[in-house]
Amino acid sequence: MPLHRQLYDRLRHAILSGQLQPGQRLPSTRILASELGISRNTASEAYEQLYAEGYLERKVGQGTRVTCNLPETFFIPSATPQKKTAPGESTHAPFSLSHLGEEVTRQAPLLSTLTFPRPDAPRAFRTGVPELRAFPFQQWSQVASHCVRSTLRNVADYQEVAGYFPLREAIASHASITRGVHCQTEQVLLVPGAQSALDLAARLLLNPGDFAWIEDPGYPGAQRALRNAGAQLAPIPVTSEGMNVEVGQERYPQARLAFVTPSHQFPASVTMNLSRRFALLQWANQANAWILEDDYDSDYRFSGRPLDALQGLDTAQRVIYIGTFSKVLFPALRIGYLIVPPQLIAPFTNLCSGMHRHVPILEQLILEAFITKGYFLRHIRHMREIYATRRAILVELLQQELGGLVEVQPPQAGLHLVCWFPPEMDDQRIAQRAGTRGLEVMPLSRLALGSLQRGGLALGYGAVDEREIQAGVHQLAHVLSS
Repeated sequence: MPLHRQLYDRLRHAILSGQLQPGQRLPSTRILASELGISRNTASEAYEQLYAEGYLERKVGQGTRVTCNLPETFFIPSATPQKKTAPGESTHAPFSLSHLGEEVTRQAPLLSTLTFPRPDAPRAFRTGVPELRAFPFQQWSQVASHCVRSTLRNVADYQEVAGYFPLREAIASHASITRGVHCQTEQVLLVPGAQSALDLAARLLLNPGDFAWIEDPGYPGAQRALRNAGAQLAPIPVTSEGMNVEVGQERYPQARLAFVTPSHQFPASVTMNLSRRFALLQWANQANAWILEDDYDSDYRFSGRPLDALQGLDTAQRVIYIGTFSKVLFPALRIGYLIVPPQLIAPFTNLCSGMHRHVPILEQLILEAFITKGYFLRHIRHMREIYATRRAILVELLQQELGGLVEVQPPQAGLHLVCWFPPEMDDQRIAQRAGTRGLEVMPLSRLALGSLQRGGLALGYGAVDEREIQAGVHQLAHVLSS
């Protein structure tokens, strides 16, 4: 810190701690500077700041003194040895929070579904992370430089809450062509990631106490968003055909919302079949309920074109479609989007305006140019080939080294697969042991609200190359054999 700031801080603390009493005279700046071996200007600058903030006062013939107008409640304890406190423990009086504040205090961070500290670089088999080493950062930086030079000056003022219109146009076009989504540009709202979209939708569509269907096992971020909105979670089992809609209708017919990942379920990696999709849409229409469709990893389908979204089948305007660029580009971009029915445009936009003015404009400009220049689809095609190769290698190695211990179904899409254990094997214990060997695996029982008939591990292959996959499977074989 500059010397004048150090002196200011020390004198301020001495005044607030009572070391310097109200009315006590201070040495002149000349004397103080001489004693401390600093310039007189430095001492004067510190005094001037304290005087401007009301800590000091000046009177003709009396020099500079500590102000007499500081109330006693301003004083802080002097520096005396304090009793050590445990982590998270406070020495202050208890503070009160809202019911939501108390709830989120009890919750663990979302990343705690992993059983070990997360290092800087992903290890085998972290889920939810793309291969960042293959991202065309040079191309991205060239696009960014062009946007700064040619476009940014024209949009440097506040922008629409819903987001940069040309980017929303590009997203609407991409979702229509590749996902079968039916929408106009006005229905696309940009938000800081899929988690923000979940939070917005839950708060707008649910009252505290409402039931919300959620896949079991399922995405913990959705569980968190629904709980924070005060919803009662209604766990619906997931089978090889996706969420069991019939069970939901029997157990929770009065639910107000359903959260689903129909194109690529997390974590089971299954796809909801057509009959269950129609059944879910019919239930939502009859029950006057809403459906949150998280189109998780849908761009990375390895056989045929990506399946059309549930939203494209919706004729009753009950589906809110959620997408993100975290997996197809890079997580730090923090741009996600909602595609909402026309009647929800105004409510969602108004709620967004009370939370964030808009997503940072420069990132929107770069992303729009990246899409419209064709770089986006080119990158997806390139990464789909990489991930397909890694999926095949991981499946082959698991069958070779663990064939008698686990069951593996090659996923048709996404960046992870599931290896299922026999009922007697404890997936959380296995995950903990795998962590001691440097692996990052996610036990399925950690993602379940109820009990599972058998456990398993979600193994991500997006962020690790073939050599790392081979070494990871070898380590996992050691864990299971023990």
